Amino acid sequence: MKTSDIDILLVPGLGNSGPDHWQSRWEDKLSTARRIEQADWDRPSLDDWSRRVVAAARQASRPVVFIAHSLGTLAVAHAAAELRDANVAGAFLVAPPAARVLLTLEEVDRAFAQVPRAPLPFPTVVVASRNDDFAHFHETAELAQAWGAALADAGEAGHVNAASGHGPWPEGLMRFAGFLKGLRPVPA
Repeated sequence: MKTSDIDILLVPGLGNSGPDHWQSRWEDKLSTARRIEQADWDRPSLDDWSRRVVAAARQASRPVVFIAHSLGTLAVAHAAAELRDANVAGAFLVAPPAARVLLTLEEVDRAFAQVPRAPLPFPTVVVASRNDDFAHFHETAELAQAWGAALADAGEAGHVNAASGHGPWPEGLMRFAGFLKGLRPVPA
């Protein structure tokens, strides 16, 4: 698949992705990309976030590919059960946080920590860092396996955000392009 054939839905994490974050840069670069806006980026509600993910996917006019980061990856995972009949071609999930870490974040709805472990109903790649403060590599690898996702090892990349030096993140864009290349159209 090519980016011109899909609707790319960006799902940022806690606090949204600022202008230096790779998601914001990709949004500017990829003509079919748009951000799923949340009512409250700083005190996220799982029901609200996942409902907005579902609504955005259902409103898309072409096959959907999610690009999610951190808490946004869990919003996609929680929404997945309601997207089985939607036109979702795939998901590129970067740096999902571990449930044990989420439980320490007072501002995050505790429901996010009940991470679904069922296989996702669409092709998925999970990008994991070996020194992410929000999840150990083995935790993310186990989650990718439970989701039936391919695991992409990002090396020592921190939380794969602007703070860890991943502004434009060209390596990630190349991984995303490779992921798209392997996707097939969603059967009607």
